[in-house]
Amino acid sequence: MASNAELFDRACRVIPGGVSSPVRAFGSVGGTPYFVHKAEGPHVWDVEGNRYVDLVQSYGAIILGHAHPTVVDAILSAAADGTSYGAPTEREVLLAEAIVEAVPSVEKVRLVSSGTEATMTALRVARGFTGRDRVVKFAGNYHGHSDALLVAGGSGVATLGLPGSAGVTSSQVADTLVVPYNVVPELDETVACVIVEPVAANMGLVPPMDGFLEGLRAECDRVGALLIFDEVITGFRLGRGGAQELLGVAPDLTCLGKVIGGGLPIGALGGRAEVMDALAPVGPVYQAGTLSGNPLATAAGLAALGMLGPAMYEQIGASAEQLASGLSEALADAGLPAIVPRFGGLVGLFFGPDAPLDYDGAKRTDEELYAAFFHELLARGVAIAPGAYEVLFPGVAHTPELVDRIVEVAHEAALEVARRRG
Repeated sequence: MASNAELFDRACRVIPGGVSSPVRAFGSVGGTPYFVHKAEGPHVWDVEGNRYVDLVQSYGAIILGHAHPTVVDAILSAAADGTSYGAPTEREVLLAEAIVEAVPSVEKVRLVSSGTEATMTALRVARGFTGRDRVVKFAGNYHGHSDALLVAGGSGVATLGLPGSAGVTSSQVADTLVVPYNVVPELDETVACVIVEPVAANMGLVPPMDGFLEGLRAECDRVGALLIFDEVITGFRLGRGGAQELLGVAPDLTCLGKVIGGGLPIGALGGRAEVMDALAPVGPVYQAGTLSGNPLATAAGLAALGMLGPAMYEQIGASAEQLASGLSEALADAGLPAIVPRFGGLVGLFFGPDAPLDYDGAKRTDEELYAAFFHELLARGVAIAPGAYEVLFPGVAHTPELVDRIVEVAHEAALEVARRRG
């Protein structure tokens, strides 16, 4: 089998940058990406046979651990009946019913193929339902790569140091207003919607301040705008009802992805029935997708959601707390300035003296220090995201014993980084 370097060289000849998603290229941390050969539970193996404890977990799409037998069996069973039909299936009804049952604000659901497609559709629905054009988003919140939402997008956009993207015209973002996270903007009657990550997880981890989400709800109600929660990361990750159940604020529309597909490509848009019925074929807002409600993705999603109950969420939260406190102590002992925030099952990593409250604060993280720590961890068999604006995703497969081992490795890595910094 080819080495990581050989595969990357081949990939660069036929794939832009050698990767199918920019942050995977190691551009901000340096070096050659590892090419995964297989994965199981909390581990991935690269093509050279190196095993890593994986805290990326497909950027949150995996919550039970890689190749969970229940999910794999569901996929195999579904695949034996065909992989795509272009027709309705029972499983998409079952998955929609499961989402409606779990997420407090959702009465109807449209399944799509990605989180980007869900947020893109949410904006179109909001504009069609309200008859208004303007969209308000928050700097550092990443809602996928659709034109109107990519500006000041955090995540890989921040990692690459881009303000948005070439190819996005000024007219395409003319109706998008970008405002600071954790500050309630004053709206007017031209605003169709406000879209927000209720817990920001694409500029590191930045929780909402007290009153922020409640203020957004009240301000949207005041002017008749829709409130959209992007729960692609937090949905079914912080609990079955997502951030909105945990924080007690109900949006009009909710965007989902990642966990609801059990590791396969999926997205969903859900919300109040009267708003969702603006979608064709009932209403005038058009949206379609050949692979929407794909039988493999719905089978995997149903299998994953069927496994997730209160005990598992308690376990994930405990693992996240153990990881966050352990990393914080390890970095402090090595003399590296760092903040390790936790919110539910999400863990952040910010290299600097003060916890960020918004995108400007998040961008003050020391990316060089992150890169050095990343490589020292990787050399010791622990993989975190190759970008300073992502989060860590401990899951069901990360046992207390394994988290203890991660913390030990992190301490060794931090001491080595500190030694090299002099």
